[in-house]
Amino acid sequence: MIPIRDTIPSKHYPVVNTIIIVANIFVFMVEVSQGGALNRFIYTYGLVPLRYSVPQIAHHSTFSQQMFPFISFMFLHGSFWHLAGNMWFLYIFGDNVEDRLGHLRYLFFYFLCGVSSGLTHLFFNLDSSMPTIGASGAIAGVMGAYFILYPRARIVTLIPIIFIPYFVELPAAIFLGIWLFIQFISATLTSVNAGGIAWWAHIGGFIFGALFLGIFLLIPGEGIPRTLGNATIRKSTPRLHIARPVPQTGESDLFDVIYITPEEAARGARKLISISHGYQKKTIVVRIPPGIRDGMKLRLEGMGKKKNGDQRGDLYLQVAVKDK
Repeated sequence: MIPIRDTIPSKHYPVVNTIIIVANIFVFMVEVSQGGALNRFIYTYGLVPLRYSVPQIAHHSTFSQQMFPFISFMFLHGSFWHLAGNMWFLYIFGDNVEDRLGHLRYLFFYFLCGVSSGLTHLFFNLDSSMPTIGASGAIAGVMGAYFILYPRARIVTLIPIIFIPYFVELPAAIFLGIWLFIQFISATLTSVNAGGIAWWAHIGGFIFGALFLGIFLLIPGEGIPRTLGNATIRKSTPRLHIARPVPQTGESDLFDVIYITPEEAARGARKLISISHGYQKKTIVVRIPPGIRDGMKLRLEGMGKKKNGDQRGDLYLQVAVKDK
């Protein structure tokens, strides 16, 4: 299952979330430039449990050298796909949590979740000499917060069937519940000294994220200057739209509604429409012409129900223009 997007649009552009993603990409570029010194680089800035559990080893590091890896390990990744997967999950779930907490509270929340995930990993792997790296623990904390904030949100999920993209909408509580269950099963079946994924860091991050959310919501949010607030307001709706058209009585034509912003109505837009009707699923690209008005309809010829023979009716998408 690959999450594509959620169905709850964020009102403001996720400034902090984007900066975190860019920072991870930058650090990965630094990481791959290390060449033969990469292994030393990972052990220096990754989180190695033996560095804290064995006094003879801990003695060789200063306090700052011991503490810094709790931050730096969140920005290191083992491969491009490790980085891409983590950043994609952060992109999907982070914007809504930042929207709810505000930029500054979200920044502190993210790092606190990351540190807590690292401590959880240490607790369950004190004798491990393998360095733990990756932003997944902090991202799991964001997912834990999302689980509490938006349990009824729908996650548009891609399930590849051979070469056919199949999109379904899963409730966030189910999607994230399955994800957490997989982490628990994997953690219990994985040896302490085995390399690979730090499952307990994921579990700790998720649980602490859900717990920290309540505390952070009690902290007064920072005031956002009107200029900055206006500058971060989103100007577009998600590119992918899930259409579940319904027929009018006795007709072969289908109808649904597509939501766009005033800015998209003025300049036009291109949307990826996943059409689900019965057991039939199609994904097409639809162009919304500039200057379209609220209430107007887009006609997609031949995308409706079957008529007599091989002919089909049409699909009509009614445009709803509204502010996000």
